[in-house]
This record gives sequence, C-alpha cells and structure tokens, in this order.
Amino acid sequence: MQDPHFSKAYPIRFSHCDPAGIVYFPQYLVLSNWLVEDWFTEGLGISFADFIGPRRLGLPIVKLDCEFLRPSRQGEQLTLQLRVARLGGSSLTLDIEGHANGELRLRCRQVLVHISLDSGAAIDAPADVRAALSGLLEEAAA
Repeated sequence: MQDPHFSKAYPIRFSHCDPAGIVYFPQYLVLSNWLVEDWFTEGLGISFADFIGPRRLGLPIVKLDCEFLRPSRQGEQLTLQLRVARLGGSSLTLDIEGHANGELRLRCRQVLVHISLDSGAAIDAPADVRAALSGLLEEAAA
C-alpha cells in the first residue's frame, strides 16, 4: 500500500535566509517546488525531468494560500509533507506542511494545473499521473 503522504527533509541553508537570519518566505516556495519534483520522481515513479523535458508538460501553481507560523533558521532540517487534497480534470490541489524541531513552521495549499509547455494551455492530467494520484486518493479515503 502506497502512503498518501510524501515527506522529505531539506536542510535550511544560508541561501534560504534573509538578513534577519530566518528563511525568506519566497524560499519556502522554492523548497515546496523541490518537494513536488521529488514527490513525482520518488513517490509517484514519474520522472519530473522527463515530464518537463521530453514530455513538454508543466504543473504551475495557479492558486496559493500559505501561513508562515514560526521562523526557520540556517542549519535546521525542515521536513515538508505533501498530501493530495483534490484531483480535478486538469488541476491538482496539494496540502503541504513544514515542520522543524517538533514545531509546525508553515502550512500551504497549492492548486496546480497541468499544462502543455508548447501551447501554454491547460490540459487533462496525463493518464499515468491520474492513475498514480487516483490510487493515493482511494487509499487516503479508506
């Protein structure tokens, strides 16, 4: 049985931080994008590099809601956890949480849309992605 959650720890680096020594909030979006890429490749078994490259597909964020609850600092490990909240025709809603040192640091809901990189238009989720995601949603509901 596949876990409906995908988690990965990322070190907070100097380049993530602002002059105050805490993660500069746009860097959380960089980290969450890393999480989505790693989830596709490691969690779903669909190479994100092939998805973007030879397949010419994209998955941009079209709606974003984030709460930054506590600061994260250089040297900490931020564990990001992703859960599929909804699968639409072309859209995908993800809930992401970030934890470090036992504290919830951020909570984010992202709506992403499958697109053709050639036309820039929204497309239905590819069959292999839909199959992998449908299985996760069924397991999460059970």
